[in-house]
Amino acid sequence: MLSTRTGAPGAAPGLTKRWSAVLRTGNLPAGAVIDPVSRWLLATRASVFTMTLTSAAIGGLLAASRDEFHWLPFVLAAAGLVLAHAVNNMTNDLLDFESGVDTPDYPRAQYAPHPLLSGLVSRRALVGAIIVANVLAAAIAVYLTVLRGWPVIAFALSGFFISLFYVAPPLRLKHHGLGEPSVFLVWGPLMIGGTYFVTAGAIDSPVLLASVPYALLVTSVLIGKHLDKEEQDRAKGIRTLVVLLGSRMSLALNKALFVAFYVSVLLAVLLGVLGVWTLAVALSLPRLRAVLRTYARPKPSEAPPGYPIWPLWYVAWAFVLNRPAGYLLIAGLVLDVVYPLHLHLRHLL
Repeated sequence: MLSTRTGAPGAAPGLTKRWSAVLRTGNLPAGAVIDPVSRWLLATRASVFTMTLTSAAIGGLLAASRDEFHWLPFVLAAAGLVLAHAVNNMTNDLLDFESGVDTPDYPRAQYAPHPLLSGLVSRRALVGAIIVANVLAAAIAVYLTVLRGWPVIAFALSGFFISLFYVAPPLRLKHHGLGEPSVFLVWGPLMIGGTYFVTAGAIDSPVLLASVPYALLVTSVLIGKHLDKEEQDRAKGIRTLVVLLGSRMSLALNKALFVAFYVSVLLAVLLGVLGVWTLAVALSLPRLRAVLRTYARPKPSEAPPGYPIWPLWYVAWAFVLNRPAGYLLIAGLVLDVVYPLHLHLRHLL
């Protein structure tokens, strides 16, 4: 049965409050009656689409900073990426359910409603949604290929390959410590580089370098999630990078990735790859300090009062940094379009 575990009991919330809660926490507020929009926001795990939209925005703004921005290809690319992300989430839930990984006692079914285990949607409806979203994403890819050329297919097929075999046999990338590197490639060079190419019609190596900072942040989110599931994954034989490294080294790795985001932005600015305005990410340093302090303490033994997504903990704190840092990076790129200010130290090396 569908869980509505977040929020305090009271009057049933309206649609806007319902959708906002789902997008913020991945759960309905307490007392909420499920509606069709909330149902599919939950089934597609729309609460994490912000990462995909941020990657798309970075790619588009990098193109705009070079006076190569075209609205229609950019909007279609962003829509295609969100559809692909939805397909990835639904496919992972379907395959993990059918392979026996997702069970009522596994974290996936505890922090938010699982599409199948919770009765949120039927298997038939989930498969149908996967097919429809795939067809729409493929149609966008075909149009953009006609518009921009064969590299669009290369970007799209690379992303599809990683998305499908993230949990699908025979590769099961997540099961062999390759899920984290895959996420780095997808949310960095593939999404940011692909959006740039579609928007501008060409691409060069500095754009791929500019994709690294945010790719590090997204990777830290996945490592945080795998930290929260380490014991269960180890018991099920799922050898994520966290399981392979152990919790101590994985915690240290994620803290290093948090810091590496800021270092990589600074290096990209010094090399002229990113504009000076992107140093605005420094405004999120107080969040970095809070996240590092939390990562230095043991995970609580039970959920704090009102906490919405237990037993997840480390991933939630990774998001505490991901969202403001990503938004500040976007703001810096917007300012770079309006008033370009670049260093060119790489020409002196």
